[in-house]
Amino acid sequence: MSVTAESVRQLRERTGAGMMECKRALVETNGDLDAAAELMRKQGLAKADKKASRVAAEGVIATAVSADGKTAVMVEVNCETDFVARGDDFTGFAAAVAAAALAGNPADVEALLALAGTAGQAIDELRRVLIAKIGENISVRRFVRVESAGSLGSYLHGTRIGTLVAIEGGDAALARDLAMHVAASSPRYLSAAQVPAEDVAKERAIRIEISQNDEKNKGKPEAVLVKIVEGGLNKWFNEITLMGQPFVKDDKLSIEKLLAAASAKVTRFERLEVGAGIEKKQEDFVAEVMAQAKGSGH
Repeated sequence: MSVTAESVRQLRERTGAGMMECKRALVETNGDLDAAAELMRKQGLAKADKKASRVAAEGVIATAVSADGKTAVMVEVNCETDFVARGDDFTGFAAAVAAAALAGNPADVEALLALAGTAGQAIDELRRVLIAKIGENISVRRFVRVESAGSLGSYLHGTRIGTLVAIEGGDAALARDLAMHVAASSPRYLSAAQVPAEDVAKERAIRIEISQNDEKNKGKPEAVLVKIVEGGLNKWFNEITLMGQPFVKDDKLSIEKLLAAASAKVTRFERLEVGAGIEKKQEDFVAEVMAQAKGSGH
């Protein structure tokens, strides 16, 4: 049957899909808009399942903060390319995920995917529909929720790094500054007391071996070598802990001293960075083109 341009336009508005895909669906359903939309949705879900194994290491960090400023969530939503990550459809979906996580307080990602998003559809269904529309694998990788009795700072560095910092004492400006600092300096722990004992033992052993093999230390008393090792260990603590790091806005001031001056303390901080820990596939484009050429018989 012939399909009118107007019906194709209406279906495109409803589904966001391409013109030819809409036309094929209308032909298959004899011009029934509702049936065509449902067919495309089912086909889209099937496409989503096929793309699930593809590596999605790009994406965005999105945040949502409660009206009273005491609770915030931060989510990482991934896709395959930076181009898609910058698109309105993808960033809009990420914002919807963050909003659902804030409102629903899910226990884990699986529970988050089951929550209602926009138009009453579950987050996972919205994800699958978006996969069908965009053509890339999309995943909700992780989220964190932070609550604070005091001030709560949130910061996004572009769309790839997000931080949340909860403090007691101080004010909102201090919480915001600390959130910016965590984004820039990426501390692994709050203080030296939180560093796992096995990590400390491993670092100490490495520094002992380095000091013993250093020609400059030959003949030095054991007590001096111990001081060298412990001094290096303290420097390492300052590098990896929030309290020991120099403040990014004033490197002569440590975070510990900054907090002391404001009679404040950090109760929790979180930092998410897009793709951290995901092994990206290294594409060999020459080999890929050659394989395609052989496959086409040219």
